[in-house]
Amino acid sequence: MDGQGEPRTNERRKAAALTFLAATLAWAAWAAWAAPAQAAPRQTPSGQPVPRYVSLKFDKVYARAGPGEDHRLLWVYEAKGLPVQVIAENIEWRRICDPDGGVAWIHRRLTSGEATVMRVKTTRLALHKKPRAEAEIVAYLNPRSIAELVKDCEKGWCKVRGEGVSGWAPAGELWGVSPAIQCKVGGASRPRSR
Repeated sequence: MDGQGEPRTNERRKAAALTFLAATLAWAAWAAWAAPAQAAPRQTPSGQPVPRYVSLKFDKVYARAGPGEDHRLLWVYEAKGLPVQVIAENIEWRRICDPDGGVAWIHRRLTSGEATVMRVKTTRLALHKKPRAEAEIVAYLNPRSIAELVKDCEKGWCKVRGEGVSGWAPAGELWGVSPAIQCKVGGASRPRSR
């Protein structure tokens, strides 16, 4: 042998390896393109999911047009325990959606993890002894009333408590339990009185 065979074998191996690598990269690119798009879990400063529900911690909460005290004051919430949905956040501020569809920024220290719900419809809501429509009615939740969410909703029913009475209500009748974003986001927040 003249010593020429070995380099040719190495060249063939290199060529085969490059062909395999090119084929693998082409397949990976195609698989990434063809696979259904899945949203990666979104990292938030608090480590909590967005959207999520919180409640207002104080009787007076200032709602601003942006995340900071230098932003314009839009309105003042005067309803301790009001459920709001966090739809965005930074380290110190939370962009919230309220039961009336208002979108504003509030400081994180003004929120509580206590789960509350609100009856936004104009009719009273029957609270049942058990999670069934035919179960005994134990109380009513008045329009614009806030109640504590006692137990996470299951099978379309939520256990709530207000003024010492607890009962079950259909999840679709309460504001503060739907996982979907509740406000139209993107437009300017509209100032209004609270």
